Amino acid sequence: MIRNPMPHITLPVWRSRLLFGLLFFGLIGLAGRAAYLQGMHNDFLQQKGESRYVRVVEMSAHRGMITDRHGEILAVSTPVASVCADPQKTDITPEQVNKLAALLKMDATEVSQLVNKKQSRFVYLKRRLLPEIAENIKNLKMPGIFLRYEFQRFYPAGEMTAHVLGFTDINDQGQEGVERGWQKMLAGELGSRRVIKDNKGRIIEDVENIRLPKQGQDLILSIDSRIQYLAHRELKQAVQVNKAKAGSIIVLDAQTGEVLALSNLPVYNPNLRTSISDEKTRNRALINVFEPGSTLKPFTVAAALEVGEINPDTVFQTAPGMLRIGRATIRDVRNKGELTVAQIIQESSNVGTAKIALSLPSQTMWKMFNQSGFGISTGSGFPGEANGRLRPYNTWRPIEQATMSYGHGISASLMQLTRAYTIFSTGGELKPISLERQNLPVMGQRVISRDTALAVSRMLEMVTQPGGTAPLAQVNGYRVAGKTGTAHKLIDGRYAKNRYISTFVGYAPASNPRLIIAVMLDEPSAGKYFAGTVAAPVFSQVMTGALRILNVPHDAPAKNNIVSFPVASELGNEG
Repeated sequence: MIRNPMPHITLPVWRSRLLFGLLFFGLIGLAGRAAYLQGMHNDFLQQKGESRYVRVVEMSAHRGMITDRHGEILAVSTPVASVCADPQKTDITPEQVNKLAALLKMDATEVSQLVNKKQSRFVYLKRRLLPEIAENIKNLKMPGIFLRYEFQRFYPAGEMTAHVLGFTDINDQGQEGVERGWQKMLAGELGSRRVIKDNKGRIIEDVENIRLPKQGQDLILSIDSRIQYLAHRELKQAVQVNKAKAGSIIVLDAQTGEVLALSNLPVYNPNLRTSISDEKTRNRALINVFEPGSTLKPFTVAAALEVGEINPDTVFQTAPGMLRIGRATIRDVRNKGELTVAQIIQESSNVGTAKIALSLPSQTMWKMFNQSGFGISTGSGFPGEANGRLRPYNTWRPIEQATMSYGHGISASLMQLTRAYTIFSTGGELKPISLERQNLPVMGQRVISRDTALAVSRMLEMVTQPGGTAPLAQVNGYRVAGKTGTAHKLIDGRYAKNRYISTFVGYAPASNPRLIIAVMLDEPSAGKYFAGTVAAPVFSQVMTGALRILNVPHDAPAKNNIVSFPVASELGNEG
């Protein structure tokens, strides 16, 4: 039997050598690459390895405290826990989802949707938990569910300081008031740190701090909590008694321009976010503008005194209680006959003030209003502060010049009006407004001479005396100077017939002023609306308490209060 032998194939030697060479050099290349990566340039491998267990997390910066001028805490940040999830690492059963939802008081479907967002590495389930709830969630030890510690703002005074402080949002960013205006100073800067997490998302080791957080600075306000409480209480009572739509009050240090108290109604509690609305969060004293009415008359008189056009005893004929300018008529509430300049202020005569104004160049009046701070910001730093409106003097018609002399056709905020009165309380200097405590003397800008300021101040004292429009502004033991203003409210370009803004601005002690207080009630509707009867009593109550708190020496007999007769405004004297 013949066998078929297997074919014998002889391969060229070079092919085996080539294959061996390729394998050899490939091995050398791999060894070299491994040596390079592990010995000389291991950043790539280290980065890939660390990406599986190392994370960079933010370090919250502690927001600065806000205190009043005496160190009383008005706003402070407290640590709170928020529950979060890493959906790529969550591995929880439907039963655990239900248990978690029950603790968070959330719908189980919503929780399930959040923890199953596999495209995300981080989601909030609920923020700012109560401590006991946070502890219960921590004890559940669910993979991928963890707590993150943040800060929550707390306001010990609640609604009392709401319009000064404002509030922060859920991320601790200032949204209103001082919290927003001084955001950069209070917030500080976030830090970051590198940590190691296990496969359940729990931090098991701190590796290093990348950037330490820069803590926010504390802020000391000019507010005096004692006076703030007093002002807020009296304003609240006045708004309720007079059934006013809204109200505002400002207490100013007459010599430094520091805001010692500021309150508005309606108000909200910054600790209860459900009470916050646009209407309630408006700081009306700084943001809203209105026609100041007769409270502007002293500035018209000051302008005329300053240029020597009149003196306090100059007599003007106001009969028959009206003045025609073109087709318009300016009226007093009754015929007051001949009045001196001092009596024009005391009895608040529109006709007398208009005649004084028309004796002046429009530029002279405009300059007085402008230098007194009308039409420009007070520089308080408060976000959204209004500038008001003061039109260029070359656009004024005679009737407009006349009506502006008693506060119509010009708009201002209550803060601008309060600041303007510093020229009378300081002997002629306009002081800057400050919401921060001042530790050094504050320089002002001279607007009028000391003689003019003292002359107007004596007229303003007459307003609170018999025959004046505001004897209810008197304060036992102190001389008081001030001015009423009762103006028809301007709505949609027209003056509403039965809607008024009632304002009183005054200071005490008149011999050496310490405080300026401005009170404004918007649409009092309980039957009385003259400022002398609705705003002046608020001034009296707050001034009485504030001077006692500050231990200011008396400058009048202890029982100088002589209100034992009908208030002048009730007799129809107030313009």
